[in-house]
Amino acid sequence: MSPTHDRGHGDDLLSFLRSSPSPYHAVASAVRRLERAGFKELTETHDWTGATGGRYVVRGGALIAWHVAEGLPAHTPFRIVGAHTDSPNLRVKPAPDTSSAGWRQISVEIYGGVPLNTWLDRDLGVSGRITLRDGSSRLVVVDRPLLRVPQLAIHLDHGVNDGLSLDRQRHMAPLWGLGGTRSGALLERVAAEAGTGVDEILGWDLMLHDIQPPGYLGGDEEFIVSARLDNLVSVHAGVTALVAAAAAPSSYVPVLAAFDHEEVGSGSESGAQSPLLERVLSRSVTARGGRREDFERALAGAFCVSADMTHAVHPNYAERHDPDHWPLPNGGPVVKVNVNQRYATDGRGLAVFAAASERAGVPWQPFVSNNAMPCGTSIGPITAARLGVSTVDAGVPGLSMHSSRELCGARDPEMLARVLTEFVVSG
Repeated sequence: MSPTHDRGHGDDLLSFLRSSPSPYHAVASAVRRLERAGFKELTETHDWTGATGGRYVVRGGALIAWHVAEGLPAHTPFRIVGAHTDSPNLRVKPAPDTSSAGWRQISVEIYGGVPLNTWLDRDLGVSGRITLRDGSSRLVVVDRPLLRVPQLAIHLDHGVNDGLSLDRQRHMAPLWGLGGTRSGALLERVAAEAGTGVDEILGWDLMLHDIQPPGYLGGDEEFIVSARLDNLVSVHAGVTALVAAAAAPSSYVPVLAAFDHEEVGSGSESGAQSPLLERVLSRSVTARGGRREDFERALAGAFCVSADMTHAVHPNYAERHDPDHWPLPNGGPVVKVNVNQRYATDGRGLAVFAAASERAGVPWQPFVSNNAMPCGTSIGPITAARLGVSTVDAGVPGLSMHSSRELCGARDPEMLARVLTEFVVSG
């Protein structure tokens, strides 16, 4: 990528990443973009009768958004882009304040598959949501160097470079000052940032994030480096595609389903295993006067692209990859295949994605895991099994997946958005 390359999509992605340190912030960032395009929120407890146009539903860290053009019959098939808003990180425990050897610390729990060494010696902030006494929720972010998990000096851990280092997970309590434990100290800081009293906070979902901003990397700035590329790249691309689809004539109903808790199995009220998507889609049909039969017809003709980051070939560990499938950054989005159904892609799904890529003028790359190593998975098989919808797994290739700072090609996010736009508009 040359410095003069049009970086509009990349710059907008960096802005999205900066404003999305937690799943709740990612949803809020997506909603701002949707509302600028005319989308309106629907509340699950309200009547949806007559709801058409651009609509969305928020449940915690999950977002379901769709657009119904005027005049489309109730049985119009859905074109779904699935993604997830969460990323592996360190989550604050219910009793956060602790201390050791004269240092103030907080207690954290490991969320998802975290390469713990990537969180050492990083300047960390706190983000998430708080729930107040009146039942309302408020987003909060302390986006400055508040916390740090210090690495043990090599003088005290001579085996650190030999795979003989101390058990990292037992030593992941971040420090944030000197002095003994004072109950409520962290929440006082969070309450001040949120502009409320600490006595008003009855519940919280807080997590740590690396405050280093996202940016470009490389001699020609051909890479993007940031926290949470997995999977906010896909969420951002899905929002971009949905906004574009809302302005284009289509014989489908485009849908974005951005779930929470994918990194820990999707088993929650806002995860892909929940009935959230099914209920929202069903109500969107009946709101337009459709019957259950219309909903079943809409599902039978539906298709889903499960968009999640995947692995680029690692130059230092090429032997860990399938020798015939080496995706590279800036080579276009990747279609993920696993015959044991860790990914949901089959030949038909591959053809649908390849056709959308061809219409978009975008190259694509195949990915198969090395059969000698366990294969990851995504929300694709869950969606396929729960809704009975044909699904293809795809995503942007990158390095350092699940790290506190990941890498992908600077061109790939925009190419993924173009393919997803073609998919939701033309099928």
